[in-house]
Amino acid sequence: MITNQEVCVTGASGFIAAHIVSELLIKGYRVRGTVRKSPENYPFLLSLPGAKERLQLITADLGRAGAYDRAVAGCQYVMHTASPYEINVKNPQTDLVDPAVNGTESVLESCMKAASVKRVIFTSSIAAITDEPDNKTVFTEKEWNTMSSLDRNPYHYSKTLAELAAWDFIMKRKPAFDLVAINPFMVIGPSLSPGLNTTNKIIRDIMTGVYPGIMDINWGFVDVRDVAKAHILAMETAEASGRYLCAAESMQMRELVALLKSSGFSNYPLPKLDFSGSAGTLLMKVLSYTQPKHTGKYIRTNIGRTMRYDNSKIRRELGISFMDIKKSILETVQDLLKWGHLPKK
Repeated sequence: MITNQEVCVTGASGFIAAHIVSELLIKGYRVRGTVRKSPENYPFLLSLPGAKERLQLITADLGRAGAYDRAVAGCQYVMHTASPYEINVKNPQTDLVDPAVNGTESVLESCMKAASVKRVIFTSSIAAITDEPDNKTVFTEKEWNTMSSLDRNPYHYSKTLAELAAWDFIMKRKPAFDLVAINPFMVIGPSLSPGLNTTNKIIRDIMTGVYPGIMDINWGFVDVRDVAKAHILAMETAEASGRYLCAAESMQMRELVALLKSSGFSNYPLPKLDFSGSAGTLLMKVLSYTQPKHTGKYIRTNIGRTMRYDNSKIRRELGISFMDIKKSILETVQDLLKWGHLPKK
């Protein structure tokens, strides 16, 4: 069904954003995607079904004021996904916080100028909810990350400040449009582009000997296709409001390794030593100081703790049902092989 409604997707070449663009085109929307370079650098977007007729790519600089005016003008909806995703950076303020916060404010300013915008869907993260499980709290949309800083998990800090800036903009400026935030956990799944996203890289690293042993750490996983679907449901569901924690199910590292072993990948150098006990956790904390600064900090704030969360709001209010995460993990591995990120054995 072709519709006259137009949706702007910022950072359209990103892992999540490309799937959002693809799904919007499948559903018949007209799409404007913002990208960093000239459009011909993104053949994977230009070749999507429906792209020739209904996709326009516009070059926009996340840090330049007014950069999104042209992209947003005339759109009914805006999906703001653009934000830097790096764990280890030289200068967290200029490399992470400034572009995340300033980019968010710039997009919302452009939406204010465009009287056409009805709703902005903001791609946030579990990072804006917490950076440290505590074995007790069942995290929901009500929690905010108050522990991260420029020195402690700065990526989490940038995502928290960016989402806070978005809600602050809505509260103080009172625009004609409303805001809905999607807060995904670890996003995995097949990529539409040849790039390697950060979470898929974790699976690649587990399979290529980067991790010396099995740590007592767990992740909440969600398939990228479900994250894209959540964005569109949040756009199309008139009653949608507030934040939506977006995660399917959690898995311990030992369960992930066991799944890979039992699924035909035992010939890869999967971690064999079990460091999941208290002694192993202590050893891993010591060894974490040999890692890049912020990788080590992430390990120390997550190892030996179980992340618990409640995803009932997104299932109840948006009606989403999540893909089986084991299936998603195995499809991720096949995708890593397809793009050459994982050697064939």
